[in-house]
Amino acid sequence: MLEPTENSDSSRFVHIVHGSGRLLPSDSKWNSIELDFNLLPQHKNGYDSLPSRYSKSFDFNLTIVNRKHFKFFLYASALIVIFILLLVLLIHFVPRRHNAQQNPSEHLAFALSQALLFFDAQKSGPYPKNSLIKFRGDSGLHDGNSSNTNADLVGGFYDSGNNIKFSFPTAYTVTLLSWTVLEYHQKYADIGELDHVTDIIKWGSDYLLKLFVSPVKASDIAILYAQVGAHGNNSDVDDDINCWQRSEDMMYPRPVSVCDVKASSDLAGEIVAGMSAASLVFSGEYSARLIQAAEKLFSLASDSNPSQKHGMYTLNDKCGGQARQFYNSSGYKDELVWGATWLFFATGNSSYLKYATDNLALAEEEGTDSEKDVFYWNNKLAATAILLTRVRFFYDLGYPYEPALRSSTNRSDFLMCSYTSTPRTNGGLILLKPDAGGLLQYAATASFLSKLYSDYLELIHSFPSSCPADSFSPKALQDFSMSQVNYILGDNPKKLSYMVGFGKHYSHEVHHRGASIPSDGQWHSCAEGERWLNSKEPNPNELLGAMVAGPDRNDNFFDERSKKLYTEPSISGNAGLVAALIALHELKSNSSDISYHNLGVNKMAIFRNIHFA
Repeated sequence: MLEPTENSDSSRFVHIVHGSGRLLPSDSKWNSIELDFNLLPQHKNGYDSLPSRYSKSFDFNLTIVNRKHFKFFLYASALIVIFILLLVLLIHFVPRRHNAQQNPSEHLAFALSQALLFFDAQKSGPYPKNSLIKFRGDSGLHDGNSSNTNADLVGGFYDSGNNIKFSFPTAYTVTLLSWTVLEYHQKYADIGELDHVTDIIKWGSDYLLKLFVSPVKASDIAILYAQVGAHGNNSDVDDDINCWQRSEDMMYPRPVSVCDVKASSDLAGEIVAGMSAASLVFSGEYSARLIQAAEKLFSLASDSNPSQKHGMYTLNDKCGGQARQFYNSSGYKDELVWGATWLFFATGNSSYLKYATDNLALAEEEGTDSEKDVFYWNNKLAATAILLTRVRFFYDLGYPYEPALRSSTNRSDFLMCSYTSTPRTNGGLILLKPDAGGLLQYAATASFLSKLYSDYLELIHSFPSSCPADSFSPKALQDFSMSQVNYILGDNPKKLSYMVGFGKHYSHEVHHRGASIPSDGQWHSCAEGERWLNSKEPNPNELLGAMVAGPDRNDNFFDERSKKLYTEPSISGNAGLVAALIALHELKSNSSDISYHNLGVNKMAIFRNIHFA
């Protein structure tokens, strides 16, 4: 212990503290203390007799009574310091479990990175060797070579938990992901996911180019491929639905659904939109190739010749008969308007804008009232109105487009108003299609559109004029958008994250063949797969980032592999979630580009090819 003694030559000096709690002033510039613990050998050169360089008040000679105890004290203190440093390093470097209670920007960025991984898990074809999804491998390497076709249809995405490749949701996914990059390019770069998302888009756009076969001669029929893989009526025959098997193990036939372009206008319009939107993400020769194919396809699909009959692809058995029970289309005019709008952005050709504005009202008449406010793979009206409103806000074209664009603005305003009045579950999930399955996919796109539109309003410093003044504001739209994403990520009555790998609790029995069967290097038959389908054990492979279909209208959810209405994910659903997550992510305030105003919206990227006088 340290004890004060009387003055001596080995003393050191310290200022006393006055009763007021202040250090007393002294002659010296510094108020100091110097202690001699007598731990080191003492010099005998007389230096100790020199006057102290510090001002003097009281002298103390501090000595060590028990050197052993003091050394123990020093060692213990050093160990405590080292322990604290190790603890700080451990907290800093060990991965933390992410949940919705963390910093919003952090947990949204992590969720977005995970959501993009799901698309990697859905890739078909030669599988990338550097993928983070280790349970996947090469698959579908002979797609297109079937009994009815001889085409190269290798690549693309499996749409959900089965092994079928549907062209309609694939094109929609490419369109939506491309849109998010055009709007929030800087945000993707901000979190290091720009290369990742553009790779996913290119994987999809490469496949879209394969789906369209342009006629060589006037007498040739323009062809679209609607589907690879099938679901037969005979349950004893192995196919992509009857057989529970990893895509890497497929050995059964995979027929191709072939369409006449003119009789599948909806499919054509969505593929046009996908290729056009992707062309704006890329540049150079590849971008030009996408635009060339999109323009040719649109000219065939929108031909107004009375002898050319337009229609929905699922009305034709050979074209979309197989897709009817999965992705049944209810109209085609909204896809043609949607495709024309994106083709206008891609080319700057005003004839495509004229087509879109002239036919938007007809497309709305064709649509059903129950879906007018829903943006998803089957309905593009709400999103088209947002895009045309964007033109009016940021690229004023004036006459003759202003009336149509103003009408789209009114339509967009009413859409935003509807989000505040649409019924929700007791837990807060918006019920845009309450009687349908997969409620989360509709909430995700509503979250995206509402946040995006609120960004538009903030950038033009305006409030909607078509709704009651107190109906909503940009802040209210942002709160709505965040509420839906928070519900998906765990702020719900089940306290369950509906994204695999996010939070403490999430689905472990996702309805997905590749995730549910061990990736052990062994070939597993369809019969073996049945054991895993019916197993109550968690999936051996985590399908990171997959958003499952979600709860029903009563917030009920059953984490059972066999109940796909709850546990099956899809690329179209995840595309909407990615869109919502990137829209809600807050750009770092130190961004060097002031045009983003920290909202992250690139106002002009989508207009890069438009050059109106």
